[in-house]
Amino acid sequence: MARRPTDPLTPSERPEPEAIPYGDAARVWARIGLLSFGGPAGQIATMHRILVTELGWVDERRFLDALNFCNLLPGPEAQQLATYLGWRQHGLRGALTAGILFILPGFLVLLALSSLYRGAADRPWIEAIFAGLKPAVLAVVVAAVIRIAGRSLRGPWAVALAIGSFVAIFALGVPFPVVVLGAALVGFGLGDRINDRGNPPPTPRPRAAGALRTATIGLAVWWGPLLAVGALFGADHVLSRQGVFFSQTALVTFGGAYAVLSYVSDRAVHDFGWLTPAEMIDGLALAETTPGPLILVLQFVGFLSGARLGDPVGGWWGGLLGSVVTVWATFAPSFLLVLLGAPYLEWLRSVRRLQAGLAAITAAVVGVVANLGVWFASRVLFHETRPVRLGPIAFEAPVVASADLLAILIAGAAVVALTRFRLGMLHTLLGAGLIGLATQLLR
Repeated sequence: MARRPTDPLTPSERPEPEAIPYGDAARVWARIGLLSFGGPAGQIATMHRILVTELGWVDERRFLDALNFCNLLPGPEAQQLATYLGWRQHGLRGALTAGILFILPGFLVLLALSSLYRGAADRPWIEAIFAGLKPAVLAVVVAAVIRIAGRSLRGPWAVALAIGSFVAIFALGVPFPVVVLGAALVGFGLGDRINDRGNPPPTPRPRAAGALRTATIGLAVWWGPLLAVGALFGADHVLSRQGVFFSQTALVTFGGAYAVLSYVSDRAVHDFGWLTPAEMIDGLALAETTPGPLILVLQFVGFLSGARLGDPVGGWWGGLLGSVVTVWATFAPSFLLVLLGAPYLEWLRSVRRLQAGLAAITAAVVGVVANLGVWFASRVLFHETRPVRLGPIAFEAPVVASADLLAILIAGAAVVALTRFRLGMLHTLLGAGLIGLATQLLR
């Protein structure tokens, strides 16, 4: 019987990484980059289907080991997984090829959409589409909370960490990096009481000379362009501040894009004033509909803040510079971390305390993403919020009388579509946008 494309390959049918021609690998990574819709879960599933099932370039165990390794790192796990698998195939050039081709399609599409958004944001039909998209994006976040909670909250300690992280961020204003660090320390202390993942046998640690060379070159590549921006425009310029802020953000983005969006939203909206809460939600809606890592929503932030600069770099060119600086500062650390950690993969996975710390961070991320959902809900489902303060507790509460019935109905329908009927994210968002547009036309 002829083998179907979806049938898994036997070990004897799988090619060795070094036997894969570089040109073939580049074409496959370009294909994956163009098809990488659906957030991290969908992107990882696409890579698995193409690389493991269809082509047999990676076996199941190696793919899962690589995914576990990427979950240990801050940053977008799907992009880091592509970078690592490219490294296994063709070393440094394979890592750069896979990682860049995973980002590039989404970068170009989001650049075009950001340009259109800036030029047409005040037009009624654009506003109508986003009126439908925003509640659906809220539903995507709710579905992410449900999915992450089901995978991560195993036992009372994990549940307590999730609740504690939500309260710390939502009600006490504890910064996101502090929550991540605190969760890691709790995990180290709990050890096997929170880590039920099991561990492979201990393996020796690789030598440090190669890591030192990689770190030296990687840091120069990462910070060289950002320092040049600072020298050209000044340390207090928006572009310089973007480079520093998003570089810092890249190092605390444990738990994926949803986990860090709450932190970025707070800083970009309230501290820096780069955009409004509504624009932040619009940016997430655009990022959800494009291929590539969801963290590319930060590119939208960079574009709008850069486009609002005065002469000589305002307008579209300022937006382009802001996009490039933001994407560079966000992804350069991811490449460096993967190239530093790849030779240490097996050793890292055998460190039990490290695994316990990761389990605690993953549990805390549930609370962080839940906070993002509450932040979105109060601004998408209600037209007004009011500050509430009870001693050390302070938060923004929605005004019930300002509820948006249409937004609530769209959000509820989208949650059901995503969780009950397993409708794809892209189809759900497209349907919600069409509902918003149809409602405007009927009015």
